[in-house]
Amino acid sequence: MSALGHELSEYERLKGSPFLRRGRVLAAVMQVVLFVCAALSVLITAAIVWVLVSESLVFFRQVPLFTFLTDTEWTPVFTNARYGILPLLSATFWAAGIAMLVATPLGLVLSIYLSEFARPQVREALKPVLELLAAVPTVVFGYFALLFLTPLARQFIPGLSGFNLLIPGFVMGIMILPYIVSISEDAMRAVPMSLREGAFALGMSRWRMSFSVVIPAAFSGVTAAYLLGFSRAVGETMVVAIAAGQNPNLTLDPREGAATITAYIVQMSLGDLPHGSLAYATIFAAGLVLFFITLAFNVLGFFLRKRFREAY
Repeated sequence: MSALGHELSEYERLKGSPFLRRGRVLAAVMQVVLFVCAALSVLITAAIVWVLVSESLVFFRQVPLFTFLTDTEWTPVFTNARYGILPLLSATFWAAGIAMLVATPLGLVLSIYLSEFARPQVREALKPVLELLAAVPTVVFGYFALLFLTPLARQFIPGLSGFNLLIPGFVMGIMILPYIVSISEDAMRAVPMSLREGAFALGMSRWRMSFSVVIPAAFSGVTAAYLLGFSRAVGETMVVAIAAGQNPNLTLDPREGAATITAYIVQMSLGDLPHGSLAYATIFAAGLVLFFITLAFNVLGFFLRKRFREAY
């Protein structure tokens, strides 16, 4: 019998074995399970969007979109109700912007150190410690900002109120460091060693090589890390709800307190608003704005990764 005929006969013998039948059944079952999990995540996301949009329509049937986007006061539970989202938006972007001012330099320096300078033993010890920050409950960060950092900062910053945007923004910057550092460091480590060796061959120092070669090569991943961190800061709830105040206040001074979108949602969700009322519908209108903000930054991150991604 030829070698080909022997292989065919062996294949025919094994094709009907119980082991291969069980393998085929298991593969088919796992394919169905994975499809159901993927479909479930899409359905849950679609359900969330449907709830936000359907409940927000109740609000926008009575409040014009132009008024919602341009009015400078947000007093939905007052007798003379006003429905301008600008105070909530300004506080949200103030807090997230301060967080990024803190997290950007710290995250960049830490990710460069872990990727290019730290020895393997140091890296393996520091990364879990840094990522432990993500395991701390956000309510703990909120009370830490309110009861410890704010009284301490009021001794050095004149005019800082008990509830303010500055200290919660600083705390959120520390909170989002694990996300930024982890993703940025992974992107930098994915840069081929040949690019580093070429930079060293040209006489570059390690610091210059990091900023001139590694960061540009990993730009798409680093950008994605910062956009993810910003989205995380925009959607943060407990820190700003506890330490930033719950008064919708259109201000350009971060030393003052103001309510962010998430803080307002928490405040109204804990109240006694009747279901179906206009004040109740403001929760979903504010949530829809927050959804579009995070969606916009995620889409921006996708296009930036697509535009600047380097394939090696």
